Amino acid sequence: MTVTGADRDAAGVGGRWWGRRRSAVLDVGLAVVSALECGLEGVDFAEKAALPVPLGVVFGLLVGSVLVVRRRWPIAVVLVSIAVAPAEMGFLMGIVGLYTLAASDVPRRITAVLAGMSTTVVFVVTVFSLRQDIARAELETSSWYVPGMALLLTLGLNAPPLLLGLYIGARRRLMESLRERADSLEQELSLLADRAEQRAQWARQEERTRIAREMHDVVAHRVSLMVVHAAALQAVALKDPQKAVKNAALVGDMGRQALTELREMLGVLREGTVPAAPAPVPLAAVGRAAAAAAEAAADDGPCLDALEALCEQSRLAGAVVELVVTGEVRAYPPELERTAYRVVQEALTNVHKHAAGAEVVVRLAHRAAEVAMQVENGPCPSDAGGADVGLPSGGNGLVGMRERVSRLGGAFVSGPTDAGGFKVSAVLPVREREAGAERAAEAV
Repeated sequence: MTVTGADRDAAGVGGRWWGRRRSAVLDVGLAVVSALECGLEGVDFAEKAALPVPLGVVFGLLVGSVLVVRRRWPIAVVLVSIAVAPAEMGFLMGIVGLYTLAASDVPRRITAVLAGMSTTVVFVVTVFSLRQDIARAELETSSWYVPGMALLLTLGLNAPPLLLGLYIGARRRLMESLRERADSLEQELSLLADRAEQRAQWARQEERTRIAREMHDVVAHRVSLMVVHAAALQAVALKDPQKAVKNAALVGDMGRQALTELREMLGVLREGTVPAAPAPVPLAAVGRAAAAAAEAAADDGPCLDALEALCEQSRLAGAVVELVVTGEVRAYPPELERTAYRVVQEALTNVHKHAAGAEVVVRLAHRAAEVAMQVENGPCPSDAGGADVGLPSGGNGLVGMRERVSRLGGAFVSGPTDAGGFKVSAVLPVREREAGAERAAEAV
């Protein structure tokens, strides 16, 4: 992270006297020059005050050396310069002190008061000094000459360091503000990058899960029917029984192997850990890919009109399936129709796996704000020919149906019935705006 000016100041005050070696050299050098100046001016001060010259020199050296603490205590430096201004010493200390005070973080009211005091004292001292010089030289001047010249000298002495200090202080605070803003932007960018990576990872995981559901619903159903047909063929073949039995057994083995491989593939796709991408995926690219996938998924896939054909496939496999449709049939969003179809398809697949030969009733209800579907099978008959076909089960059927329905905000319930069968029920809400948009798109 970038260290801000406030952090540097805190480190300098709490740890060392100066934050940088260059600052220490500069302050010590200024203090030495100021001490020499005040020491020389102390000679004149001692003569005017009738004091010993060494005392005046020592006093000047001590006063001038105060400038070494200008960064720590700028108010004290300015006060000392104001105090010794009547002795006509400490001009360098006054100039540097005003600059440091204006550039520091001292409140502006205090800066204005101290600057006003310094300007007033320097003005008064300059007026008395000019009058004494004019009196010694016996010059005739107007009454406004001394105040005007004193004011001009005072402003020329105090205004430049004060204005320069205000400019440097404002610039320093601006730089610190920009550094802090850069730090905050860096943190925000880091958070956005982490969030984008999480969204990309979530999108990849969601796509893997969607593929797993699609493969399970499509392949498992068709392979299950193949196994059921093979078992029926094995049981009822009359011509060339040996060859029919051999071929039927081969078809059954192939179907079982396909379902086993499918189950293993689904286990890999449903793993919680997702391998890291070889390169960072921008969030915009993830959004475009997700939109393209959603658009492709919306264009392809079965709909509710294909339920009759789906039930007919199960009838050909020997199951007794009845389809009951109630309500006014109308168009729905493709994702809703595809979800409803997959729920019925997976429920019929479970019937072939676990209740071969049982009677099945498929109910589809078109309601005002929802679509309800229910697949209920009776108890498995004891003399069912397909009861022992040995279809493997991956345990993902009900989980996939629940995920599909929950993704659309619907409700899903499954469980055994009192009659000894099994029932799967799902309710999907219909968003009229989405349905209207889909119908308009189809009309265009």
